[in-house]
Amino acid sequence: MNTIIIAIVSVTVIGLVCSVLLSVVSKLMHVEVDERVILVRSLLPGANCGACGYSGCDRYAAALVEGAAQPNICTPGGADLAKQLSSIMGLEDGGVVRRMAMVHCLGDTETKRAKMEYTGMNTCRAVKLHFGGQNACAFGCVGFGDCLKVCPSDAICIEKGLAHIRPRQCSGCGLCVKACPYDLISVENASVAVAVLCKNTEKGAVLKDKCQVGCIGCMKCVKECPADAIQANDFLAVIDYAQCTGCGKCVSVCVKKCIIGF
Repeated sequence: MNTIIIAIVSVTVIGLVCSVLLSVVSKLMHVEVDERVILVRSLLPGANCGACGYSGCDRYAAALVEGAAQPNICTPGGADLAKQLSSIMGLEDGGVVRRMAMVHCLGDTETKRAKMEYTGMNTCRAVKLHFGGQNACAFGCVGFGDCLKVCPSDAICIEKGLAHIRPRQCSGCGLCVKACPYDLISVENASVAVAVLCKNTEKGAVLKDKCQVGCIGCMKCVKECPADAIQANDFLAVIDYAQCTGCGKCVSVCVKKCIIGF
C-alpha cells in the first residue's frame, strides 16, 4: 500500500513541477502579436495561393502590418478587401492590382501532332510521367485539367485538349500555376498588352513537325520591337514587361501567330 501511495505522490509532484516550469517558460518566451495582424488575417481569403508574393496569408498579414507589403496585392480578395486593409493600416485606397492567369500554349488537337494514344490516369501529372505525354510536343498542354480542378473561380475550361482561361472570372490566385506540371501557366498583371503563348525551346525545324502554332525562334519579333523588350532564349521569344510599351508590333510580325495581344 505504501508503494502505491509513494507512486501517486511522486507522479503528482512531478506534474506540479512540470506545470510550473511550462508556465514560467511560456511567460519568458511569450511574443507580443500586433492585434492588427490577427484582424488582417481574419479578412484574407485563406487560399494561401501566393499571388501576393508571400508564402501564405499569415506571412502577408505580418508583412502588411510591418509595412513591408501593400494592401492592394491580394487579387483573390479584390477591391473590397484592398479598401478594408487600407483603412486598417491608415493608408490611401489605391484599388487592387488586377492580375490574371494565362496559359502559354495554343496547341489544341487540331494544331498539335499526337505521338501515341494514352490510356492511363486522366491527370496531367500522370501523363507527363508517361514519356512526357501523348503529344509530340513535350512542352505543351495535355488537356487533362489539373488546373481546372483546383480553380476556385471556375475560370478555366478545356476545349480541344487545351486549357483556356476566362479572364473576367480569373482572380489571379495562382493555384493553377502550382497545379500545372508543365509550367505552362503564369499570373501576370491584367494590364499586360501582349504575351508569348508557347514554352517550346526546340529548334524551329524540329518544332514545325510537332505543332503548327509554336514559336520557332525566327527572331522577327526581336528585330521589330522598338522598345528592345523581346529576347529569344533557346529558340523561344520572351517578353520583358518592364520594357514593353504594348505597341503590338510583335503581334503583327509573328509568323506563327503565337504572340497575341489583349
